[in-house]
Amino acid sequence: MPQRSAGLLIHRLKGGERQVFLVHPGGPFWARKDEGAWSIPKGLIDEGEDELTAARREVMEEVGATIEGTFEWLGEYRQPGGKRVLAWAVEADIDIDPETIASNMFTMEWPPRSGQFREFPEVDRAGWFSLSEAQAKILKGQKPMLADLAEHLGQT
Repeated sequence: MPQRSAGLLIHRLKGGERQVFLVHPGGPFWARKDEGAWSIPKGLIDEGEDELTAARREVMEEVGATIEGTFEWLGEYRQPGGKRVLAWAVEADIDIDPETIASNMFTMEWPPRSGQFREFPEVDRAGWFSLSEAQAKILKGQKPMLADLAEHLGQT
């Protein structure tokens, strides 16, 4: 069975423009990647965990923010590697300073086969993007989420 993750597509209206909140993965693999590298805050669902609860937990773990609001089901999206991402849209204007986000850390061997283990943040940056900017920034497998949000908001 493919892995399943849950996440939130957080959006706001600012200056008459719809913006979405995206995160950039930490670690050496993603360090020099920008376009096509960003994601909604998301992560694996723990066994027996409610999916929406998992999505809200992941936002807290990745950026240190508790999200409140009306959570609207967007859908389940198959990623190129086979993982499934369950996503909800929520309108919330969170004030996150990309320089001070409080992300969980992970440990990996780096450089590869060196025997040295280093810690990296799960998320190293976060930001608000217009829908058109987000189309260029977001991972290929998550682009349909943006289209579904625009349709849901009547912006197609």
